[in-house]
Amino acid sequence: MTAPNRNVLWALTLVDELAKAGVDAVCITPGSRSTPLTEAFDRHDDIHVFSHLDERSSAFFALGRARRTGDVTPLVCTSGTAAANYHPAIIEAAQSRVPMLVLTADRPPEIRDSGANQTIDQEKLYGGAVRWYKDLAEPEATPRKLRSLRTTAARALTKATGTPAGPVHLNVPFRKPLEPVTVEGDVPDDLPEIAAEGRENAFVGTTTGVPELDDDALRDLAERLSTPRGLVVAGPADAPGIDSEAVAAFAHATGFPILADPLSGVRFGGHVRVAPVIGGYDSFLDEQVTQSWPDPDIVFRFGASPTSKPLRKYLARVDAEQLIVDPAAGWREAEFTATDLVVADPSRLMVRLSRLLAGPGDPEWRKRWENADATHESVLETNDEFCEGRVLADVVELAPDPATIFVSNSMPVRDADRFCPPGTKNLTVLGNRGASGIDGIVSTALGAGSATTDELTLVTGDLAYYHDMNGLLAIGRSDVDATIVVVNNDGGGIFHMLPIEQFDPPFTSQFKTPHGLDLEPSADLYGLSFARVEGGDSDGFRKAYETATQSEGTHVIEVVTDAETSHTARESLRRRVVDELTD
Repeated sequence: MTAPNRNVLWALTLVDELAKAGVDAVCITPGSRSTPLTEAFDRHDDIHVFSHLDERSSAFFALGRARRTGDVTPLVCTSGTAAANYHPAIIEAAQSRVPMLVLTADRPPEIRDSGANQTIDQEKLYGGAVRWYKDLAEPEATPRKLRSLRTTAARALTKATGTPAGPVHLNVPFRKPLEPVTVEGDVPDDLPEIAAEGRENAFVGTTTGVPELDDDALRDLAERLSTPRGLVVAGPADAPGIDSEAVAAFAHATGFPILADPLSGVRFGGHVRVAPVIGGYDSFLDEQVTQSWPDPDIVFRFGASPTSKPLRKYLARVDAEQLIVDPAAGWREAEFTATDLVVADPSRLMVRLSRLLAGPGDPEWRKRWENADATHESVLETNDEFCEGRVLADVVELAPDPATIFVSNSMPVRDADRFCPPGTKNLTVLGNRGASGIDGIVSTALGAGSATTDELTLVTGDLAYYHDMNGLLAIGRSDVDATIVVVNNDGGGIFHMLPIEQFDPPFTSQFKTPHGLDLEPSADLYGLSFARVEGGDSDGFRKAYETATQSEGTHVIEVVTDAETSHTARESLRRRVVDELTD
């Protein structure tokens, strides 16, 4: 490997090692101090560069790619506040276990804490949000330093994709010259090949496995699960997802119903034809309904905490053994009612258990859940009253097969939970539920879309759309298209679910915060097609959505709704379900 100076050699070595370890894409924002890294990535034939103008959007785009694939898309930025703008996406990656590698360029150590321009304290900038941090040595063209750099690259990727996956931060200081200009004597002619070129494959190979129970522990667990009444609770999945066939095999072996979060990777797919997947629990798990039901004997839980509050509260009040299965030995159950933590890979564990369990459990227990789910679906199908959840239901019904659907926080993900029944379509439904923020939603969705040939649909609220409107620039710069459905209720509709709604002021001015924005010019600004439909015009939305998904380019469909009316309709529908199940 030839290089005109030590900075270039250092950056080329780091990028070469990342590529040999499987990195095939990177997100870069422009800046001076990061010039060596930018130039090295740009000239590498096996790495696709996604160029972004805004660090926050860039970080969420990389997050979306990794959420869809389970693989790292590194981030590169210059020094100073550029690095600080990565922080929200890093928090989300940490909370939701998404692999991420952050490469922040920095100034030389001697000018830190000196008042030098664009120089901030980047040491451990992201605190406890990263799985691992390292401040790299200053570039030096010596064999040991270059071997150390390659080893650090391997360690960083292993930490980022390990158990639990998450963000890793490498701070990379450079001193001038930053450009690929020749500096005599900077790179020795006799540098050993192993240091300059590395090895044919990754410099350090990493072999990983999954945590498993030993045979005795497995048999003990199988004996506990051999009970008439049990539940499987599938929470939001970690990237790259759960093996839905393993879940189906486990349900078949136990006879247990599967309460599948829309982000679990279990609610949709061919396995739904044979597995008892339940989707309407957010409506019917009311204490008035379940007080006459027997409690489950055991609950088998995996994934993050469920989106549904009624489900979480139901699990908190039942008298049952509750097993939290987590390969990272994490605790993801904020009601603190679980009885066991099982440290194992859930997919592998369910496959092994399904070979030992005789099943099929109590058929009346399973039928009780299936009947309640059917009642929920029947109420939705016969309802003529509009609420925003109908938009999510229409998207799931009409989306191409296969498709990736990204749902924003606040109401869209909750509406997906309550209004989108299980189905056999190959749908990958994603969301940012780690920290549940509305920042970076557009960018995360586009990042996910860039990693697949699936049709991409984003369903977002108006505030989340506004909050990340600059993320739309990636559509043209990163060659990714989407159908973007914006549910516009003119402000924070979710606050209608809180008691503060009764106090106005300050409810309207400080919580709902109506903005009155016309969203159509945003589509004009980025060269996107735009359609506006009224919320009650279901036929109009369905036609607009079908047209968008069958056409080239990116399309924005604004659905104008009233948050208070939708909230009232949601509650009315839930009450109808409860009434039918308690009559």
